Amino acid sequence: MTPGGKPISAFTWPEPLCAPVKSLPPHRRLWIAFSGGLDSTLLLHVAAHCFPGSRDLRAVHINHQLQPNSGESEDFCGRTCEALGIELTVRRVDVRAQNSGGAGGIEEAARHARYAVFEEVLEAGDLLLMAHHADDQAETVMFRMLRGTGVRGLAGMPRERMLGAGRLFRPLLDFDRARLSQWAKEAGLEWVEDPSNADERFDRNFLRQTVLPILKDRWPGLNARLRHTAGSCAEHVTLADRLAERQWQDCAPDGHHPSIECLAELLPAEQKNLLRWWIRSSGYDVPSIRDWAQVIEELIEAREDGQPELLGIGFAIRRFRGQLYLVADQPQPEAHGAELIPGQPLSWAGWRIRLIPAADQKQSPPAIRVSTRQGGERFHPVPGGPGKQVKKWLQEQGVPPWERPRIPLVFRHDDGGETLIGIGDLWCCGQYSGGAPAAGWRLIVERDCD
Repeated sequence: MTPGGKPISAFTWPEPLCAPVKSLPPHRRLWIAFSGGLDSTLLLHVAAHCFPGSRDLRAVHINHQLQPNSGESEDFCGRTCEALGIELTVRRVDVRAQNSGGAGGIEEAARHARYAVFEEVLEAGDLLLMAHHADDQAETVMFRMLRGTGVRGLAGMPRERMLGAGRLFRPLLDFDRARLSQWAKEAGLEWVEDPSNADERFDRNFLRQTVLPILKDRWPGLNARLRHTAGSCAEHVTLADRLAERQWQDCAPDGHHPSIECLAELLPAEQKNLLRWWIRSSGYDVPSIRDWAQVIEELIEAREDGQPELLGIGFAIRRFRGQLYLVADQPQPEAHGAELIPGQPLSWAGWRIRLIPAADQKQSPPAIRVSTRQGGERFHPVPGGPGKQVKKWLQEQGVPPWERPRIPLVFRHDDGGETLIGIGDLWCCGQYSGGAPAAGWRLIVERDCD
């Protein structure tokens, strides 16, 4: 426990510190990310001062269970919130179990676990305050620069952004840590120190403890300089996103699939910017690609029957008939098919399939099996019309090749064998569709939005 000292007589919270908290964006509930350290403890007390007695003010503490004093920190947060009359949510995460040796190691795993909890607790209209300050911003910019990041990374931490169903806001970004520490001591606050902050085996700690102090001795205004750099980079990011949005309207008039021909007319930097914007706006992380020019060239110049891919975590960008498709990873369908039971929706590799009774249903439910194409399947698209091979028919319908093996085929089993009655959401036999299906049962096949 670190005491802030005896409060100075007649201490009042400084208006410059209170102003950004009083002028928060509109919100329903206000959350404080409360670690128990100096910065978040100060922010919690300032919020309690600015919104006295508010039932909508809450705190959330993430116990990463990594440090010997993690239990002490959790207890401290509980006592502090109880004294202030603030409801506290505590979540414990097993960071070591989640860390599989990926890039960033335990630090990155802890960050992902922390933000995953924030997303869980935030509801629509909620605002989460985080106590990042000017020194944290300088550290972030320097760290990303040393990792070789681009302009978006050098923009540093945004003051606010969406987070889950709510928003994140950082009201202390303009204050140096030394100034916050002085206010905390004058207010007589207590806080808990994280012992890992002194461990210089972690890159950020090495920057914070060794590198940045040397740079600040040489350039006293370092935080302001790096804040200016971050602000300039953020402006360039905004302009790049605006450009991508306008070019997207030209290249993807359907709002989903950009044209290869249109993409080819853009400058290489514009092509890269547009694809990266598309990936981010679709909710995925932009993959680390050493040679974007080569990947984009393969997407544009591939033969019509070629199948080039831009692979990322959870998705792939593919081309088909002169357009690009961003395809989310999906679970593999069951190899031997599955039985469709009336009244029990079947989740099938990204599809939801149901068999429901019609209003005047008097017949017993048929035996229904769902499977994928095995080869040789035929059906009659139009009653009494010529038969068609499913494989050829899917090609005629413009179904991309990577979707064809995954589309569910629905078969009715009877004494005469199996009859195809449904192909994904593209076709359904008339006996099982419409307002009054002749079979007495209605087949519904939908893409699973969940």
